[in-house]
This record gives sequence, structure tokens and C-alpha cells, in this order.
Amino acid sequence: MDSKINYRLFLAGACVSTIFGFTFLFTKEALDVLEPFHLLGFRFALAALIFLIMQLCGIVKINLKGKDLGKLAVLTLMEPVIYFVCETIGVSMTTSSEAAIVVSLVPVITTIFAAIYLKEKPTGLQAGFIFLSVSGVILMTVMKGSIQVAGNILGTFILMGSAISAGIYNVLSRKLSPEFFPVEITYSMTIVGAIVFNGISVAQHLIRGDLRSYFYPLINVKVLTSIVFLGAFASIIAFFMLNYLLSEMEASRVSVISNVATVISVIAGSVFRNEPIYWFNIVGGIMILAGVWGTNHYGRKDDLAEAHKTNYTSKTSRKSEAEA
Repeated sequence: MDSKINYRLFLAGACVSTIFGFTFLFTKEALDVLEPFHLLGFRFALAALIFLIMQLCGIVKINLKGKDLGKLAVLTLMEPVIYFVCETIGVSMTTSSEAAIVVSLVPVITTIFAAIYLKEKPTGLQAGFIFLSVSGVILMTVMKGSIQVAGNILGTFILMGSAISAGIYNVLSRKLSPEFFPVEITYSMTIVGAIVFNGISVAQHLIRGDLRSYFYPLINVKVLTSIVFLGAFASIIAFFMLNYLLSEMEASRVSVISNVATVISVIAGSVFRNEPIYWFNIVGGIMILAGVWGTNHYGRKDDLAEAHKTNYTSKTSRKSEAEA
């Protein structure tokens, strides 16, 4: 039983890291043509459309009646809304290197919030390995671009808003897991993202008086390919797997897994964009992977087993109620 559970969690973690790792590649391709909110709008619109089709076909069942929609609304506000808005504005005011470093702090912020609100206190070894993983990301980022500090304090604070919102999202998703299925959380995120980001994009096009160009992605094969990957794989599959992991594991353990995406993105950039791999990529990658391994290996196994048992019982009960 336990081995099967670990196997599923391993596959889910690998899926999240791989898809998020390739997200950087497809996002770069699309941003050569589109503005950030235009891309986000189409990305989440496609995800929402796929979800609605699956719901109509009976492939997925969404039942939010009688559940705490207030907390769910806060979760969807944190991510995708605040996270992507702060990241987009923050990067425009600072540099991509600064953004990468700030976002790499998400596991640390998640660990702090989880300890306070979920009473999931990491062991000393876990804390050390989380720091090791974050240090690996920072090493790769700093060495890659010989980081330039833009000196824009406001931009840095806005970037911190994205990291904090991601930390809150991780904790909230885990906290709401006994009440909401991962598919229900992911579905809600895509709907809210589609409405908010398309609203921003349409407003931008109306202000410039070129609403016709809003539909340009539909006739550009390169952009459309990126949107399909980001919408179908990143916004649905990866976020679903992330929410599934958060329903089964400590938030700190799940959040540090996302750092593996940095390693995947370096490999993807080398293979598909002929970007060189340097010694610091290898050292940083080893630090990240070792940090992820240590964080998960030295977790509080007894507490996690009990948490999983409670979660499993709760979900089984909710499934029976839904079928009835």
C-alpha cells in the first residue's frame, strides 16, 4: 500500500517538475509575439474550455454546492491571479534574474506559513535541505546572468508579492484538500484565470484601439502551439498534479519539488534552443535535486502516514456522498 502511494506521488512530482520546466521554453516562444496578459488570457481560456468540455461529456464531475467557496475564492485569487500579476509587473520593473531568485524563495515562505497555519513543522534536516535546494536555484541564476540589480525597490516588493501568494496558495490548497477534490480546485483556478486575464488583455487592446489583434494567436501556429501546451498541460495537468500532491503531502515537501523545474528548463533550453550548459548549472542542479531528495526523505513519516489516512478516509466519504 505504502509503496504504491509513494510511486504515485513520485510520478506526480516528476510530472509537475517536467511540465513546469518546459513552461519556460514555451512561454519564451510565445512572448516573442504576445504581451504577457494576452498570453495568460488565452492560456487559461483554453484550459477553461477543455474543462467545460470534459464536464459536459461527464469525464470530470465538479460539485461545489455547500462547500466553503469563500476560501476557494481566496485560493484562486492567490494563484493564478495575484501570482501572475505580480510576476508580470515585477519583471517589467526589475530583471528576470531578480525574479527567478525571489520566486525561488517560495519553498521557504511555504514552510513558514505551513508551520504557522497547518502546524507542519519541518525537521532540522528538512530545513537544511530546503535551504540547499533554494541555494542551488540562486547559484544557477546569479552565475548565468552575472545578475544586475535594477535598484527598483518597488519592483522587488511586487515580486515578493508573487512569492508570498504562491506560498499562501500551497498552504490553502493543502488546507482545503479534505473538502475539495484536486480537480475542483484546478477547475476553479482555470475559470478565474480565464476571466481575469482575458479581461485585462481585452481592456489593453480597447485602450489601444486594436481589438482585432486580440484574436491574432488563433492564426499564428507558433503561438498557438505554445498556448496549447501552457493551457492543456501546464494549467490543467500540472496544476492538477500539484493540487493532488498538496492533498497527500506536507506543503513544504511539495513546494521544494517545484525547484526541479529549474533543472528541467536548463536541459530543455540546451536541447531545443542550443543554450549552453555551464559548470554552475551542473552544481546548482545537483544541489536542487539533493535538496528535494533530503526534504522528502527526512520528513515526519509517522505524521504523514496519519495525515494520509485521514485524507483518504475523508475523500472516500465524500466520494460515496457524491455518488449517492
